[in-house]
Amino acid sequence: MRKIYIFILFIFILSGCKQATQSGKQKVAEQIQVPAFVADSAYQYIQTQVDFGPRVPNTEVHLQCAAYLSAKLKSFGAEVTEQKAELKAFNGTVLNAVNIIGSFKPEKQKRILLFAHWDSRPWSDHDPDPANYNTPVLGANDGASGVGVLLEIARQLGQTAPEVGVDIIFFDAEDYGAPETFSGNSEDSWCLGSQYWARNPHKSGYKADYGILLDMVGAPGATFYKEQISMHYAAHIVKKVWDKAQKLGFSQYFINEELGAITDDHLYINRIAGIPSIDIIQYDKYSSKGFGHYWHTINDTMENIDKSTLHAVGTTVMHVVYSEK
Repeated sequence: MRKIYIFILFIFILSGCKQATQSGKQKVAEQIQVPAFVADSAYQYIQTQVDFGPRVPNTEVHLQCAAYLSAKLKSFGAEVTEQKAELKAFNGTVLNAVNIIGSFKPEKQKRILLFAHWDSRPWSDHDPDPANYNTPVLGANDGASGVGVLLEIARQLGQTAPEVGVDIIFFDAEDYGAPETFSGNSEDSWCLGSQYWARNPHKSGYKADYGILLDMVGAPGATFYKEQISMHYAAHIVKKVWDKAQKLGFSQYFINEELGAITDDHLYINRIAGIPSIDIIQYDKYSSKGFGHYWHTINDTMENIDKSTLHAVGTTVMHVVYSEK
């Protein structure tokens, strides 16, 4: 009889465990409610940046936009750090730069890093008209689009926090790299803000599980390929993001093919900071430049921003972040 009782008790306990497990799974499923990314909101954040004008370091517009970005992150509940630095450009110009960091749940040890550059290029060196060479780029897609998507994600983080900590960084002086006509040493002349932060993080010993860079993520029909530097340092993160995009129905944007290396902020976050990071960046196979026809020209304006693309990128990144434990 004792053996029978034990068996019955075992069945009862097993049944209870099964119910508890199912209940636990249900609770986990309930917890992973991803807020809806609002493309209209992201679009407006891009428009606001563009309305300031070109965000070129050492200009009044640059200061005004920096203040706006800091204020927005604070309004969303982030702990904001303005990391100011004097950075020397390839031509000897000293740039008064500022990296703007917004931290959500700063007490959390497990952290995800999301970043984009917020400055715009000081000259349109790829414009078809040489007369426009010295005209600053407005940077609607190249700069403002990544920031706009991250501002909308920040707004959502402030309303519904994921289980992990998230740091959003707007890097400065990314687009002050030497033009092709420059004859001197131009190695590492790009991405000055991210190079500085990688060597001098806003918190000593800062670590993140991984990073995601957004660059030129707003163009109509944009295509994002698996970039080589991303694959070299963080292939598992590329897979995580691209798999999530496929499941969400965004395969027309996130192409399951690899392409060559692109020098961008993620290179230095990988190489110097040691945080495995990837780049979601538009690449156009059919463009002679590899990017949009308006890239580094006076035509990088709001006409090149599409809400459907913003929705695809923002929704994918949010689902990745909110699935982390």
